[in-house]
Amino acid sequence: MKQNKLRVAITHGDINGVGYEVIIKALSDQRMTELCTPVVYGAAKVSGYYKKVLDVPNLQFNIVVSADNILPDRVNFVNCFDDELKVEIGKPSLVAGEASLKALEVAVKDLKEGKVDVLVTAPINKNTIQSENFKFTGHTEYLQNRLGEDSEPLMILMNENLKVALVTTHEPIKELSEKITKELIIKKLNIFNTSLKKDFRLERPRIAVLSLNPHAGDGGLIGDEEKETIIPAIEEAYNSGLVCFGPYPADGFFGAGLYKNFDGVLAMYHDQGLAPFKALSMDDGVNYTAGLDYVRTSPDHGTAYDIAGKSKASANSMRQAIYAAIDVYNNREMYAEITANPLRKQYVDKSGKDESVNLMQDAE
Repeated sequence: MKQNKLRVAITHGDINGVGYEVIIKALSDQRMTELCTPVVYGAAKVSGYYKKVLDVPNLQFNIVVSADNILPDRVNFVNCFDDELKVEIGKPSLVAGEASLKALEVAVKDLKEGKVDVLVTAPINKNTIQSENFKFTGHTEYLQNRLGEDSEPLMILMNENLKVALVTTHEPIKELSEKITKELIIKKLNIFNTSLKKDFRLERPRIAVLSLNPHAGDGGLIGDEEKETIIPAIEEAYNSGLVCFGPYPADGFFGAGLYKNFDGVLAMYHDQGLAPFKALSMDDGVNYTAGLDYVRTSPDHGTAYDIAGKSKASANSMRQAIYAAIDVYNNREMYAEITANPLRKQYVDKSGKDESVNLMQDAE
C-alpha cells in the first residue's frame, strides 16, 4: 500500500453556500494533516474572506499555483483564480457556478495526472454550474464523463452502518418506469456487489433490493414493475452468485429497521433511497461514487444557503467524506495486493501424486 500520506483533493463547491465553512472547520483540526495531505482547490481570497467571517485565524493555508508545489505536512490550497470573485453568501449566482466548475476541472485534471490521490467535492448548485463544459445533472454524471466514459458509476450514500445505492440517480419521476429495466438492475447489483467487496472489504455481501411501487406492487394491483422487471432481475443475479433479496417495500423496510440485516440496500430511485438515509444519517453521511477507477466522495448535504455564513453548518459530513476516501483507497490497494497472486493449494490424491489446483479456477 502507499507509504506516504494520501493527497486528498477537496474542491470548494459553491462559494455562496456552506462549502468553505465545512472545509475550514474540518481542516482546522490539526490531526487531519497527520492522516493525509489536504489539497483544497478554490479561490485564495474567498478562503480568506470566509476565515474572517467564521473567525478561524488559526488555520493557515499553504497557497500554491499548482499541485506540483504542495507540502506533505501542511493544509495546501491550489489557487485556481487570479481575479477577485464576488461572494453573495446564501444566494445562487452564475459567478458561483462558474467558480465551482473551474475548481472541479482543475482538481479532476490533477487527479487523472496522479498529482493527487482521491477527490472530495463540496456541494454545488446544479443549476448555476450549467455551461458548455457542464451539461450534467450532478457530480456523478460529470465524473463518469471525465474519469471513465466506458465505466458505469453507482451512487452510494453511506455511513458506518448503512450503505444505500441507487439504480437511477437524477431522473424525473415520470420517466422512472421506462428507465428501470431488468438489465440495469442487474448491472447496478453487480457494481454494488463488487464495490462492497473491493472498496469495503466485505467478503460475501448481502444486498436488499427495494420495490418501485408501494407495497411491492401488491401482486400487480399497484403496478407490475416488480413482477415483470425487479423480481426477474433479483432471481438472475442470485443465480449468478450474488447474495441479494427482495423486493422490499421501502416504507416498512426502513421503518422496521430491516436494513440492519444487510450490508447494502439497492433503491430504485433518488428520493426512495436518500430520504430515509438522510433522516437516519444526515450528520455523518457520505456520498460515494462507486464503479470508477478513481475514488470520489462528498458530504451528503447540499449548499445549504439558508445557514451559509452563520457558522451553523456541521463539518462532520465533510470530515467523514475525507475519511471515507482514504479508507476506500487503502481498501482497493489491499484488495489488489491480495488478489494479484492467488495462492495455490496442494492436495494428495489416492495415487499419492501431488496436484495443484488454482483457487481462482472457475470450477471453484
